[in-house]
Amino acid sequence: MPPEIWKTISSRQIYKNKWMGLREDQVELPNGRITIYGVCEFGECVGVLPFMDDNHVVMVRQYRYVHQENHRWEMPTGGIHPGESPEQAAQRELMEEGGYCAGQLMWISTYHTSKSVCHETAHLYIGRKLEIAEAPPDETEFFERAVLSFDEVLRMVEESEIRDSMTVIAVLHAARLRELGRW
Repeated sequence: MPPEIWKTISSRQIYKNKWMGLREDQVELPNGRITIYGVCEFGECVGVLPFMDDNHVVMVRQYRYVHQENHRWEMPTGGIHPGESPEQAAQRELMEEGGYCAGQLMWISTYHTSKSVCHETAHLYIGRKLEIAEAPPDETEFFERAVLSFDEVLRMVEESEIRDSMTVIAVLHAARLRELGRW
């Protein structure tokens, strides 16, 4: 039998800006105990692993303030804007960060990024049949772009040089699909 659902008694917004929110809920647990639960709200996001050909991918490297890092590669990622579908957001992010649009987008996964404390859902895609199509980046984005061999990117994932969860999941999915001959 699945675990019982917790009952939300009250919810209050603690902080909100255009990227995220933080709320505190008062909840009743299945045993009747009342407690508080903090939730970070981010909405939905996308990531696209863009293949130039079967062996090369477009990657970006940008400063990530939270971890104070500027040296790790990742695939183009970003939030879904109001009114956008995940596919539209994936194309927009690919144009803004990667400088391309994908003639073919293949969905590979949808998952919750940190389901115990964050309300955020990620949609991951593989992009193929790329065509040059740049769009201006977001106002807070400053990045380097490069085409890297997929085998090198896979090695960086395996050795924890790439630590972005969306990129790790997409690269491992792509490696498995390649291994199974599904592309």
